[in-house]
Amino acid sequence: MSRKKYMLGNWKMNHGLEEIDNFLSDLDSPSSFNCFWGIAPQAIHILRMIKAKKRSPNLKVGSQNCSENDFGAFTGELAVQTLVEAGVDFTLAGHSERRSLYSESDELINAKVIKAQSENLLPVFCLGETLEERDSGKMENVLEGQLLSGLKNVDSKNIVIAYEPVWAIGTGKTATPEQADEAHAFIRKVITEKLDWDANKISILYGGSVKPANVVELLGKENIDGALVGGASLTGASFSALCKAASN
Repeated sequence: MSRKKYMLGNWKMNHGLEEIDNFLSDLDSPSSFNCFWGIAPQAIHILRMIKAKKRSPNLKVGSQNCSENDFGAFTGELAVQTLVEAGVDFTLAGHSERRSLYSESDELINAKVIKAQSENLLPVFCLGETLEERDSGKMENVLEGQLLSGLKNVDSKNIVIAYEPVWAIGTGKTATPEQADEAHAFIRKVITEKLDWDANKISILYGGSVKPANVVELLGKENIDGALVGGASLTGASFSALCKAASN
């Protein structure tokens, strides 16, 4: 079964308005991108990216985070309802930096995914192991735990999964295509056997120092359906090359 291809950029806490304008100007033939492609900017720039859809209507705009709560006294949070009202297409949930820097638990991430789905906002559920966990032979246990806790009571019809080995994020290190594919295959096995999902319908992305030089080989693997990209998504030329690779 053919699964949808994705190329998503996570800008993290980068880019001001000038850099955003440069990025948009440097996109190379975005109308030819034949995949689900999008950018998650800083929250303050979400509306600027939504405005860019006038020139690039296929552009999807994401949020790097969302709240698990409805409207209320939650200073600094982003209500899913507000994101949807603004025109946001997807939200990240469980990125390793949210897990490690802000101590987000599997249970909290699960609540965010469910809240996003309740408002028809596509959640991109992130998971991955640290280098210590991989070297000590705990990778499969870690991934299974994150999957079963983070995806509890989640609807399989509106979800994207992003595997991000923590040791490969922003380090310049990249899991080999074989290592990445092996982890993706394990994820498919878990969601099939433990969550009773049809894994052939679930797009699983790879994240971790993806760049134009290695993206073709990564996407050539059977179980990899796209990428969640950090640094290489910051320039229009680089991101265009990634989107074209996913389109082909």
